Amino acid sequence: MTKTAALQPIEPMEARSVDELSEDDGWQFEPKWDGFRCIAVRSGDAVALFAKSGKPLGRYFPEMVAMIAGLPGGHFVLDGELVIEAAGELSFDALQMRLHPAESRVRKLAAETPALFIAFDMLANAEGDLTGSSLEVRRVALEGFVGAAKAPGLRLSPFTRDRKQAAKWLEKVGGALDGVIAKRLDGPYLSGERAMLKVKRIRSADCVVGGFRYGTDSKLVGSLLLGLFNDQGLLDHVGFTSGLAAGEKPEITERLEALKGPPGFTGDAPGGPSRWSSERSSQWESLRHELVVEVLYDHVTGNRFRHGTKLHRWRPDKAPRQCTFEQLEPARKPEGVVAKTIAGG
Repeated sequence: MTKTAALQPIEPMEARSVDELSEDDGWQFEPKWDGFRCIAVRSGDAVALFAKSGKPLGRYFPEMVAMIAGLPGGHFVLDGELVIEAAGELSFDALQMRLHPAESRVRKLAAETPALFIAFDMLANAEGDLTGSSLEVRRVALEGFVGAAKAPGLRLSPFTRDRKQAAKWLEKVGGALDGVIAKRLDGPYLSGERAMLKVKRIRSADCVVGGFRYGTDSKLVGSLLLGLFNDQGLLDHVGFTSGLAAGEKPEITERLEALKGPPGFTGDAPGGPSRWSSERSSQWESLRHELVVEVLYDHVTGNRFRHGTKLHRWRPDKAPRQCTFEQLEPARKPEGVVAKTIAGG
């Protein structure tokens, strides 16, 4: 990783999903934070922030650009997570609000709810490229860098090499944590490769199919829009599921089209796709409240499934009125070392 190429997008090392934490030796476990993955690059006076996709993030987080520019060292690359703290918790909704086209709006939010950068890896420093070094070496470099910086907006992500402690973190998933990441202690930083492991706590919920979207340039269903009834008896849109088997789509589409019409979502309704949404079309079809599906999900943020869900099964035995928010676990308050990281303790 040369200094001349430093401000180009860098593909982060990624993780593949597994069901359990490894019991073998040689692993380091870290919290999987509920924020925006970010590669922060400094080369002289130039600073760049890149999302996991390679898209620039700097214009949405000017306070982070200023913070990175003020850190010691003329050249470094950090891997971490952008988060926003609100009342002792992390707010993913506040992060999404930053993806706004108006610079004045972004700067207002940056002043009111400044972001934090939780660093968990160091890819380069003033001495050169660290990606070929082991995680142990990179961690020592990262700890020394963050400790010397003493910047209010910079946090050092905790770690443990004790599987039992990592399992306790996994039990607290929700609110601040999105799961647990496992990394090989002797492993180099493999940009763009799924060389890490991630474990998430999977739950299930029964949801009303309140609408659907057709697939892109298709007459067949692309995704089911999911709803739960709120305390007022109104159906709120809570997410979607799109993992439908290709061979089943014609039959499912026919079934859905026979149920077109109101009431659809009588509470919070689906909007158009967000700036980085994976749901391509903003057009959707309302359905009568007759179909129920059980879906698997990993995280809830702001009364919505944080990610797309996995269709587990259809529930013809379940009445739509039984699909309420009560079945979702409330978000847990951060505690212990996780809370201290957010607070800067």
